[in-house]
Amino acid sequence: MPEDWNRALAVVAHPDDLEYGAAAAIARWTGAGREIAYLLVTRGEAGIDTMEPAEAARVREAEQRASAAVVGVESVEFLDHRDGVIEEGVALRRDLAAAIRRHRPELLIAFNHHDTWGQEGWWNSPDHRAVGRAVLDAAGDAGNRWIFPELAEREGLQPWGGVRWVAVAGSPEPTHAVEVGEEEVEKAIASLAEHRAYITALSDQEPAEYARTVLTGTMDALAERTGGRRAVAFQVYPMG
Repeated sequence: MPEDWNRALAVVAHPDDLEYGAAAAIARWTGAGREIAYLLVTRGEAGIDTMEPAEAARVREAEQRASAAVVGVESVEFLDHRDGVIEEGVALRRDLAAAIRRHRPELLIAFNHHDTWGQEGWWNSPDHRAVGRAVLDAAGDAGNRWIFPELAEREGLQPWGGVRWVAVAGSPEPTHAVEVGEEEVEKAIASLAEHRAYITALSDQEPAEYARTVLTGTMDALAERTGGRRAVAFQVYPMG
């Protein structure tokens, strides 16, 4: 993975997306003094079948903030697009370009934008696909003063062409990996386990047990390709 950067912005659709895909790497990076902020496009209000959306939004926002804190992330923002029906298009690109101009990252972290997951070919969420592709587009939009000129004129957000890479977690086509140690693995497990309401609705396992099973299983599978070392995989797109 590229290491010559200081600021990153992680942009995903839902609370818990980063915890399933990137948290151990984020823990390593924040532990090394890098600055990382989270941007959630929704509050995950449609994610718990047994909980009304307004209550789910409140609960899942709180869980996401607690989860981010475990891996050293203090800045967590929400855009309030509707969970489950995020529209890929100009409005979403504008919101993401504004956030990129505001945070001025060198690295963008995103979540799987491909149609499917892994070798099994499970169909991916439309929200994941929409947000992931919009992140890749917005990385360029943010640096072009003639795309969304109102961001500078009305909001004072000057163009930012400093995004050098977009690193996509959970991709079925990974190109890079970040090796992580036991401390980062444990932080990632604790970070996912903070999503207690979501996990309780999803699984009969206790949240910490569920998080350990899911994350160590993913990392151990990748270790077959990384010389037996645990790592987090990304598909990295260099940006011009």
